[in-house]
Amino acid sequence: MSSEKERMLAGEPYDPSDPELVAERERARDLTRRYNRTAAGDEAERRDVLATLFGSGGRTATVDPPFRCDYGYNLHVGEGFFANFDCVVLDVRRVEFGRNCLLGPGVHVYTATHPLDPADRAGGLESGEPVTVGDDVWIGGRAVLNPGVSVGDGAVIGSGAVVTGDVPSGVVVQGNPASVVRELDGV
Repeated sequence: MSSEKERMLAGEPYDPSDPELVAERERARDLTRRYNRTAAGDEAERRDVLATLFGSGGRTATVDPPFRCDYGYNLHVGEGFFANFDCVVLDVRRVEFGRNCLLGPGVHVYTATHPLDPADRAGGLESGEPVTVGDDVWIGGRAVLNPGVSVGDGAVIGSGAVVTGDVPSGVVVQGNPASVVRELDGV
């Protein structure tokens, strides 16, 4: 029999009220509260907290507080990662950003999802789908990446876009739902 955490990480329905998962979310909240209280210019403490919180890449990431996430250990960022103020990552599944990714203020990334059927949803189970972002991606302010999407290398997500499907490499998408509005030369 697998644990609720194992089910969560496998993308199967799981119970988020499981004590192990509650404790892990509390750990992440404690770390993000600590991070969000760090003084500007205290880069050593910020890097230490992100290195503890993130699954990988936290030591080299730049994240302007406030920042929030569910677990942190499912968040993996490449070199040159930058997130502006007020970003939120619901990382019940793996979230991976490649090298040189830039997130505007208020970007939200969701891996968590709920059953569509109201009776099933009332049962309290959740599930999740991973989100993958390639290298050299710029995500504009207030954009949302929904569960299960992949964003190709060099893509640009316009401000306020709601990404509900995969984004090819070397394009600009915008709107709700996001759609390709331009192809970028040389990407």
